[in-house]
Amino acid sequence: MNKLSVETDVADVRFDMLHGLDDFLLIDVRSAKAYEECHIPGAINLPSNLISAETTAAFSSSKAIVVYCWGPACNGGTKGAARLSGLGFMVKEMLGGIEYWRREGHPVEGTLGQSAPLVG
Repeated sequence: MNKLSVETDVADVRFDMLHGLDDFLLIDVRSAKAYEECHIPGAINLPSNLISAETTAAFSSSKAIVVYCWGPACNGGTKGAARLSGLGFMVKEMLGGIEYWRREGHPVEGTLGQSAPLVG
């Protein structure tokens, strides 16, 4: 599987969020348990292995999607982005995932928050 040619990074996503640029849907493609423990505010959870036409039917095809996973060693973001792209969505993978988001000190939500494990 090849990487997507369209990627974004933690700094760009955070900038857009801080400046009210909400023309994208942020999807955490990790497990439901990982999402429950710690996720980026505003993100929804859709594990990469559950992405299908049925699970994305309510998504707007005119809104870009940004996906993230655990971090650089996780290919769930790449797999999720490829599946969404295959369904016709405009999609970017957020490089660095939740790991780099947290390392840069950005806010997270969840039952464990910043104390959640950095890897799955």
